[in-house]
Amino acid sequence: MKTVPLICMFVLLAAPMTVAQAPDQVVKAKVTMASQVVQQKSVIRAAVVAEVDPDYHINDHHPSLNYLIPTEVKLEPAKQVTVQSITYPAGGPKKFAFSDAPLSVYEGTLRIDVALQVDRRAPLGDYKLKGQLAYQACNDHACLPPASIPLVFSFKVTRYRAAAKHSTHHAAE
Repeated sequence: MKTVPLICMFVLLAAPMTVAQAPDQVVKAKVTMASQVVQQKSVIRAAVVAEVDPDYHINDHHPSLNYLIPTEVKLEPAKQVTVQSITYPAGGPKKFAFSDAPLSVYEGTLRIDVALQVDRRAPLGDYKLKGQLAYQACNDHACLPPASIPLVFSFKVTRYRAAAKHSTHHAAE
């Protein structure tokens, strides 16, 4: 009977394990559309809502130091839909041991507003605009590799109506 494998197994089991958390487990994000239907020649609004693990932070869209990787929503180009604007929240200042001044970071829940312009000649039908939330998650001691989360902006384009008719009905009193 050999005792070497048994001793090796004991050493492996007794050794403390350090497991690095994967970047995709540190930040979760989803797209919320203001409306699922939009007319041609209209703006459709959406929000990317991200949840950052409580033990981590991600850099502001405009990081405090040049070498820090910004948090950014990136969208694949589409002929019929263009990005009108992307509005990032202000980060909060946080002091870290490696920096003399506080850094601007996102923690907890953050919302990034996105406005998409639909072309007046956009074909009618369903659209899935793909993109990603790019970020780098860090804790007080180290940073994980840069990562991204796939995003999909789903909506339906209907015919443009120059003057929409609205009728108002009043309840009889």
